[in-house]
Amino acid sequence: MGNTFGKLLRVTTFGESHGVALGCVIDGCPVKIPLTETDIQHELDRRKPGQSAITTSRREGDEVKILSGVFEGKTLGTPIAMVVYNCDQRSGDYEKFKNVFRPGHADFVWEMKYGFRDYRGGGRSSGRETVSRVMAGAVAKKILAHILPKFKLFAYAKQIGPILGKKVDVHFIEKNPVRAADPAAAKKMEAYILKAKQDGDSVGGIVEIIVKGIPLGLGEPVFDKLNADLAKALVSIPTVKAVEFGSGFGAALKKGSQQNDPFTVQGGKIAIEKNDAGGISGGISTGEDIVIRVAVKPPSSILKSQKTVTKQKAKIDIQVTGRHDPCIVPRFIPVAESMVAMVLADHYLRYRAIKL
Repeated sequence: MGNTFGKLLRVTTFGESHGVALGCVIDGCPVKIPLTETDIQHELDRRKPGQSAITTSRREGDEVKILSGVFEGKTLGTPIAMVVYNCDQRSGDYEKFKNVFRPGHADFVWEMKYGFRDYRGGGRSSGRETVSRVMAGAVAKKILAHILPKFKLFAYAKQIGPILGKKVDVHFIEKNPVRAADPAAAKKMEAYILKAKQDGDSVGGIVEIIVKGIPLGLGEPVFDKLNADLAKALVSIPTVKAVEFGSGFGAALKKGSQQNDPFTVQGGKIAIEKNDAGGISGGISTGEDIVIRVAVKPPSSILKSQKTVTKQKAKIDIQVTGRHDPCIVPRFIPVAESMVAMVLADHYLRYRAIKL
């Protein structure tokens, strides 16, 4: 069922939204990487529910426990197993949806494919599954920071609904509940989300991801292109509907003379004058900033009445009650960073293996 990700740095995740716990097993992590539960917890705290009025009110501490692979604050090179226990499930909220297909969710396709599903909060197809990804991503970030001194990775809400942020203040991202990078747009974004929540609806947005300090040469030139693996990793997050790199969809409006990034020489070294390629050319990193944007859909669980059918093919109207995010963008951001970090760490290990 595709629960394992990566080639040299391999991550297997497990757990359901309303199950006992969620977790991951990481195999292939290099030895002597500094790692503590505090490192993991920092990332989980950025993703956990109940952070503000614009996120779900579900209260989960999401306290991580490292079970193996770490000794005296450093990785052993053996499999790292981590777990987070669910503490605030309200499975009764979903009993009425046992035989109903919620619009926008994976209920219908899961039922048709397997004939059996965990209907409590979506089970394995729930966004809560991303807890495991964030645990693994925290390890990947530690690997990259340990071996690449100039490595930096951050993401922010570039757009919420029609409200577009124009300024990028990296230091402001973690100082507002939307995780916007534009102080002027942040309040407007927050108000837009709260209005949708008041109306029983939800909103989506665009998240921009920037990676600095990645060397030239990561990525394989055919099927395992760096951008191909990054796109797969990001689209595997249930809420993502589109991915673009560099100039992205804007490239379709340009001529070759506008899109191509000219080469030059600066300080005796070959350099690139601009970065419409988004830091990846021919599937291989160029050494420039990697720039990715993803379209995040509005959360599917809304209070508004929606048309659907039951397993018995009866037409009905439903209202999805319970505790849900009116906009998932703020909590999606650490998940997106985690998936990007996992791909980059895996490709760096592969790069190091082939560059003797």
